[in-house]
Amino acid sequence: MSPNRVPAAFFALMMMTMTMPATAADTITYPETRRDDLVETQFGVPVADPYRWLENDVRTDESVARWVDQENSITERYLETLGSRDAIKARLKTLWNYERYGVPRKRGSHYFYTHNSGLQNQPDLLVRDGLDGKERKLLDPSGWAKDGATALDEWRPSNNGDLLLYSIQDGGSDWRTLRVIDVVTGKTLDDEIKWVKFSDLAWDGDGKGFFYSRFPEPGKDAAFQQLNLNHQVYYHRIGTRQSEDRLLYATPARPRLNHSVETTQDGRYALVTSSEGTDERYELTLFDLAEADPKPRKLVKGFVNEWALAGSIGSRFYFRTNLKAPRQRVVMVDVAEPRLKPVEIVAQSPDTLVGVSLVGSRLILAYLGDAKTEAELRELDGTRVGPITLPDIGAGAGFGGRVGDPETFFSFSSYATPGTIYRLNTSTGKMELFIQPKLAFDPADYVVEQQFFTSKDGTRVPMFITRKKSTPAGAPALLYGYGGFNISVTPAFSPAALSWMEMGGVYAVANLRGGGEYGKAWHDAGRLAQKQNVFDDFIAAGEYLISSGISAKGRLAAMGRSNGGLLIGAVVNQRPDLFAAVNPAVGVMDMLRFNRFTAGRYWTDDYGDPGKAEDFKLLRAYSPYHNIRAGTDYPAIMVTTADTDDRVVPGHSFKYTAALQAAQLGSKPHLIRIETRAGHGSGKPTDKVIEEYADLWAFLGHWTGMALPK
Repeated sequence: MSPNRVPAAFFALMMMTMTMPATAADTITYPETRRDDLVETQFGVPVADPYRWLENDVRTDESVARWVDQENSITERYLETLGSRDAIKARLKTLWNYERYGVPRKRGSHYFYTHNSGLQNQPDLLVRDGLDGKERKLLDPSGWAKDGATALDEWRPSNNGDLLLYSIQDGGSDWRTLRVIDVVTGKTLDDEIKWVKFSDLAWDGDGKGFFYSRFPEPGKDAAFQQLNLNHQVYYHRIGTRQSEDRLLYATPARPRLNHSVETTQDGRYALVTSSEGTDERYELTLFDLAEADPKPRKLVKGFVNEWALAGSIGSRFYFRTNLKAPRQRVVMVDVAEPRLKPVEIVAQSPDTLVGVSLVGSRLILAYLGDAKTEAELRELDGTRVGPITLPDIGAGAGFGGRVGDPETFFSFSSYATPGTIYRLNTSTGKMELFIQPKLAFDPADYVVEQQFFTSKDGTRVPMFITRKKSTPAGAPALLYGYGGFNISVTPAFSPAALSWMEMGGVYAVANLRGGGEYGKAWHDAGRLAQKQNVFDDFIAAGEYLISSGISAKGRLAAMGRSNGGLLIGAVVNQRPDLFAAVNPAVGVMDMLRFNRFTAGRYWTDDYGDPGKAEDFKLLRAYSPYHNIRAGTDYPAIMVTTADTDDRVVPGHSFKYTAALQAAQLGSKPHLIRIETRAGHGSGKPTDKVIEEYADLWAFLGHWTGMALPK
């Protein structure tokens, strides 16, 4: 790893830390982490929180910064003993070094798409005039910061394609800054919008301004920890200062609501979607922009159902919704009518409908069939035209476009197939290969299978299992899971996962309850009082990999990120014997205080509210930080987080690691790797991603008995 700050206590640590063999942790001297005598009684239960001081911001608290330096130093010294990182890193660079293209978006005569030549820290944004026109570089984010940690996030061309609005992410933070570039001249305009977060970008009809969402400027030194409240929607007119922006929509009486905004293709309407948490329950507020002073009209009242706009023709709006359809359906709403009257266009099917777009004069529907993408074309009245044939077991993405223009693009990827771009004409159904990357491996050497296992309560759960065809039974296996927030985990290509498989490992992804693979019921079965089902599913997946002979006892590793980091922490406490090594990444580890920081308050939809007695009892029972089993042999653990993570603040991982290191958990190492100038994951430079995976594969591979390169 490459921390930006030279550890202040490095030399002192060298004096007090014994030489560490690669196979044991009993000679690792962990930092003497301060332990405070802090116990609070909650609903009659005493709750110790001795490491609360580690919640403080590493940028402003010297004691936390010193602890971070010490932990990183110990982890670095341990990883050096493994002797395989350089070889793994070299191969990762080779695998990562292939051209990657984003799905093109067309506006006017311009086609916009991202491109990474291979090892660029950030992809460029390219534009070409006409499909066969000469491409040119419009934005070069890799040059925005010396360490490559400033990234292009979202971008949106105006309707005629002459201007492009884009958001900038720095150091992995969720905060964004908006800028505008003239597509024809390549000149960046003076317009600059700050303190944008969780925002869509929406142009008005004539390209003279745009809508966005922001929070009030946070207090001094509070940007990375302060709760996000009072989200507001503004309109900015090109050529003016942000202080002149017009407030379109806010709910000061309900400061916990979030608001995203989108505009219709004809520029007539602005639609604000409001939510309170992560649950897909929305209110819709409509603005008629043809009015001199647009007034809000509540289109959908009450936070009951999900509504996702697929497109509109005049006053006819097409939505994907779970109204009377747990697995989603398509309805049309005529907003010219005084009352909401949804007309069903496509009924619910056995598979989960996850995407709808209106392109040309037809609808494209994307379904999940056992977590695999399936797509089809429909007429606007719902008549089925036919399927869109995808190459294999995998995931399709894109399918965007414009009313009146039948052209659309989409990408397809799988665990052994990088993103390949296809062009589709929705009028004729003709599909053609548009961009296929050149690779440093042969996808035909790998096999992707979907198998099903039975969870503790008898539920049948799917799992993707990928490996080289030559991989023998009983191989080291890496099990990945998420299981939350209605998020579907679909097949996706990763050079890191491919590297693991090249070294002889199996890569397995379990589609746990709590996700959205089978609609609302699947999500509900893994949240709130049913959260234990997620852990049971993951444990059953691990047991299946061993009992089926795909892997073997002592050869199974596990990893998860964010909510998946919580998953790993909880499962390790419940079944420390199941895994040889684990990586809980940027995880939610203190389930009794998660709602006190930045975006944490949104997660009560999935987790519950620790301020309520019934929820507190449930959360206390599985909170990773509070349920470490001292005196039990634990697997080797590499916690990973980042100092600028303002989604799941790093204090979660800091406290959890301190508690692990203070407990007597056997001879295996329990370490933390803390990245600097990085956040929850998005926008991380390619070189930092490669370094992190080289460290992880060396660590997880060693403890699963993998034959690692030297």
